[in-house]
Amino acid sequence: MKTLIKHATVLTMNDRMETYPDGYVLVEDQMIREAGAGECRENCDTVIDAKGGIVMPGMVNTHCHVSMVPFRSMGDDCPDRLRRFLFPLELEAMTPELVYTGARYGICEMLLSGVTTFADMYYFEDMVAKACEELGIRGYLGETVIDQETCDSKTPYGGLDYGETFIKNWKGHRLVTPMIAPHGTSTNSPEMLQKACELAAAHDVPWTMHVSEMDYEMAHFRETYQQTPVEFLHSQGLLDERLIAAHCIHLTERDMELMAECGVKVSHCIGSNTKAGKGVAPVKELLAHRIPVGFGTDGPSSGNTLDLFTQFRLFASFQKTWNRDRSLFPAAEIVRIGTMGGAAVLGAEKMIGSIEAGKRADLVMLDPDKVQMFPCYNPYSLLVYSANPSVVDTVFVDGRILVCHGALTCVDLGQVRAELMENMQDFYKKADAYRDMI
Repeated sequence: MKTLIKHATVLTMNDRMETYPDGYVLVEDQMIREAGAGECRENCDTVIDAKGGIVMPGMVNTHCHVSMVPFRSMGDDCPDRLRRFLFPLELEAMTPELVYTGARYGICEMLLSGVTTFADMYYFEDMVAKACEELGIRGYLGETVIDQETCDSKTPYGGLDYGETFIKNWKGHRLVTPMIAPHGTSTNSPEMLQKACELAAAHDVPWTMHVSEMDYEMAHFRETYQQTPVEFLHSQGLLDERLIAAHCIHLTERDMELMAECGVKVSHCIGSNTKAGKGVAPVKELLAHRIPVGFGTDGPSSGNTLDLFTQFRLFASFQKTWNRDRSLFPAAEIVRIGTMGGAAVLGAEKMIGSIEAGKRADLVMLDPDKVQMFPCYNPYSLLVYSANPSVVDTVFVDGRILVCHGALTCVDLGQVRAELMENMQDFYKKADAYRDMI
């Protein structure tokens, strides 16, 4: 099966950052066979005329809690909401069915905004994997390990056993890559962090956790160990090339030296970090240390939206302001962080992240007729400063068209929403107890 996209502004995001102003992309089955300028004279089963629209690699969301859709718009201005009502309400109200239907809805949101791969940390991850398989998105999924009872474990750290079984069940899947996901540096004992790291090594899978995100986390390590969280992880032999460290707001120069030395990758969640008033991660310095950085939306409770267009614009505004440098992070570099940068963070840069022959056909085509897409002097600037999810016309994952003319082809969004609403009835009732906070 061959599909040709023609008359496109092709942003390859390859090492040379090649752009083809009137180019084409040839897809054969699940793979990109060719991309270039001008005409492609190959006989194809399907031909799509982009009419000058932008074609780019699928975007990569490197940190998410997708099934938290039911929490969206809840207590957005409430301080310390994680412990005051998020953890308690998760324990009381999250079920396998709600995780599943929440994941389906969140995946729909990501696909409609051009996200073709996401990394997730949550509970009942088998249900998230099932949703990925059904809807056709690429997922890197990690079962949460934490020092407390959770909705899928009556005992603390139950995520380790669950996670090991999950890894065995899903490793080698075409779309799902299992991970293990200790919640954070201060919500796991050193012994359990060690076990999580060993589990990831034994099964050769990534592992991910929140690192250097919270003020109280920083204070805990300073007072208990006289170290930063990153220094502590290094002292325990826990920094390695499999680790995806999320947030990383409060890093020192020494932290970044250690992370670079050990091959750690970073998921930067500018939307949720700044919404919560936590700070701005030192991405300029991370990249100077050659530490791979990708964008994460965080969950729909923390970052509210699951699209990367929002992250592009926030990243540009906050980083330029924080560093007082308008020229910092040109638009093309920001788009690269959202594509190849994210792929590198997940260890998938040989498979996805750019439009090159031999890579998986994860592609996004944008509608040039949308009002905010004209005029186009610089396509990267349009993506960063003008675009939003409404400009997404067509989305391929693994060569399969999952969005066409701005609508899902794989599922009915109205039905997905109705199923989620039905599963949220008990959640609504239990959330009412926290009304004074939300």
